Amino acid sequence: MQGRLSPSVGGKIQAFPSETWKEEFEYAKECGFDLIDWVIEALDLDKNPLLTDRGLAEIERLGNKTGVRVGAVCADYFMEYPLLRCSEEQRKERLEKVLLFARRLSIAGIPYMELPFVDNSAIQTYDELKQLTKMFSPILDKIKSLDVTISFETSLPPEKLRGFLVELNHPSARANYDMGNSASLGYNPEEELLAYGQDIVTIHVKDRVLGGGTVPLGTGDTDFDTCFEMLTKIGYQGPYILQAARGSEEISWNKKNRDFLLNYLVKYH
Repeated sequence: MQGRLSPSVGGKIQAFPSETWKEEFEYAKECGFDLIDWVIEALDLDKNPLLTDRGLAEIERLGNKTGVRVGAVCADYFMEYPLLRCSEEQRKERLEKVLLFARRLSIAGIPYMELPFVDNSAIQTYDELKQLTKMFSPILDKIKSLDVTISFETSLPPEKLRGFLVELNHPSARANYDMGNSASLGYNPEEELLAYGQDIVTIHVKDRVLGGGTVPLGTGDTDFDTCFEMLTKIGYQGPYILQAARGSEEISWNKKNRDFLLNYLVKYH
């Protein structure tokens, strides 16, 4: 996950590393990573390299040089400016941002845009879920024409998320699976992956405690064995993105986290 290979920005666990984003390509190569999950946030939005032609050219150059590609984009912008619980005018403006981001991903050849509906932007009621369906149904064909897939990251129980995806019924509307967030909410990974596993296109590898925050991999309540066993059974072939707790020394910490992940991939794949 972008930013995890740089010193924390403002003490936050996740933020766009405006001063070191270029260096992260080399750091990722050193750690043995194949891809970066890029972060778009509200702060200095117009300066995010993904949204400028000059920035995209530099991202492509660095990708060619290191062999590390941008494989997905996490649109944390919508954590600060949610698509729910806002005015109609605000919703219209924010949906335009969704399409703007999708167009930039399309130019860059990035297949997945992760839209977070957790924490401040969480879906809280059935009416909001219906509202979200009504909101996205008219734009999904446009998203598909750009060869982009939306990966919805929600805190919904498995059957409700499955119902939402069935209601949308569109190849460009899929799901993100965050192992740690699900553990924090007390969800059963077998039930989750049986419910909507075939719709998962991106995975965040994370550990959290039940009802609590992110902790180092293997020290919380994430049932990694069940997660990876089930992902193997359903034939998941997408990216595994380390969105783990931060360490004091980024490179060695991320190498350790990569080894943790690879041990499970070897064990179950």
